Amino acid sequence: MPLPYTETVMEHFRHPRNVGRIEDADAKAVEGSPACGDMVAVYLKVDPKDLRITDIKFESYGCASNIATGSIITEMAKGKTLDEAKRITWKQASETLGGLPPIKVHCSILAVDGLRAAIENYEERHGLVKERKPTTVEFVRKRLKRVMNPMTGLDVVRTKLVKEVEVTDGTVRVVLDLPEDHQFAAAIREDIVEKLEPRWDVERVIVEFTE
Repeated sequence: MPLPYTETVMEHFRHPRNVGRIEDADAKAVEGSPACGDMVAVYLKVDPKDLRITDIKFESYGCASNIATGSIITEMAKGKTLDEAKRITWKQASETLGGLPPIKVHCSILAVDGLRAAIENYEERHGLVKERKPTTVEFVRKRLKRVMNPMTGLDVVRTKLVKEVEVTDGTVRVVLDLPEDHQFAAAIREDIVEKLEPRWDVERVIVEFTE
């Protein structure tokens, strides 16, 4: 039975471009979840003078479509300014690959979401966000959906690890239903701080654990 993928998809699946991670990345983001089937991490290096993406890499956990779209998205974004890269759409990615099976379209959406989240991460870290919406409890909970619970592969909100969220005078406090000496506690704390600390109106992120 022939595979339901174009030759271009298979080429990027077998020989993905820009795969790996950038250890000293200027920005990074993770979208999706291995428990749901697909996940992609995107890393960026950006020239601060003209805000052009000088290097970009991705890591993928998923199917051929997920790997191929991560590969093509990084190829399309490399060398572009952040504003230009933000305008890349999942339809453009799919068309560049010669099309994807309808059931796999979400893979191209996931890759684009990863790229845009990484750009957002850079803009927040460097005070480039144009629409400065205040950080609210609702926003924090939404952002925490990008923090994975390594025990399940789902986010900390969906797995009900988030017990309490409080936002007061530039301080974000997150209480997790997890012992502080748990093997994944430090990694989860680091991820939460990384996701929230770059916000323009956040001065401090406190992550507390239950006894």
